[in-house]
Amino acid sequence: MTVNRDLAYLQSLLKELCSLPQEAEWVEFKQDNDDAPMIGEYISALANSAALLGKQYGYVVWGVENETHAVKGTCFKPSAARHKQQELESWLLQKTVPKIHFRFFEFVAANEQPAVILEIQAAAHTPVQFDGIEFIRVGSYKKKLREFPEKERELWRVFDRVPFEQQFAAQNLEAGDVLKLLDYPAYFDLTDQPLPEGREAILAALTADQMIERNDSGHWSVTNLGAILFAKRLQDFQALGRKAVRLIQYRGNNKLETIREITGNKGYAV
Repeated sequence: MTVNRDLAYLQSLLKELCSLPQEAEWVEFKQDNDDAPMIGEYISALANSAALLGKQYGYVVWGVENETHAVKGTCFKPSAARHKQQELESWLLQKTVPKIHFRFFEFVAANEQPAVILEIQAAAHTPVQFDGIEFIRVGSYKKKLREFPEKERELWRVFDRVPFEQQFAAQNLEAGDVLKLLDYPAYFDLTDQPLPEGREAILAALTADQMIERNDSGHWSVTNLGAILFAKRLQDFQALGRKAVRLIQYRGNNKLETIREITGNKGYAV
């Protein structure tokens, strides 16, 4: 999972989150509230809600006014925060089951105000607990999951139905990088479609067929489906390089002696 986030990415993500018309079930805005148990409960709630809504991450954002979504700045510094004589992040991780990935990012917003984003990996395989309790978002409220059995049932159904093809082979890409990685002319040729004029139309067509997906920051992710079918080089996608097509010629009618082996590097459809 990608954990490096440069300033441009964080500022773009903040802009996209603040443009939401209201708090979503996968986003929470705070000003300065640094209560550690509260943060832990939000890690559980937003991880579970993100999974339920098909989001890659949930977010807690500090420095944003809840009503207007204006960036006002924050005094919260998670890197310096401690709880019960422990570093905040370490304490939160100890209380979280399973050990999902989450990370605080401290940065300066475009208007020079300090901001913090807590990026929380969506739950996978099982609901996320904090201190032994599973939480969920209901509208803009944080609730115990056991109080909403219909949401709990739906969450388990989500865990059972996320296929390999919809998972991501590469994340947080610029639009130009997506088009460098994928042989998109072959996609339009093989699907018997004319090549659209303009990058946005190309991206829209690839999105419609679930080859790529626009993420919360306005950047792009390539799905496993898009990469394994239309990669110019499968080795450019770390998790898929070993899935390249191999042609092996053996001597005789058994596999005891190999004469030669050819490993492909393009997507299957290409």
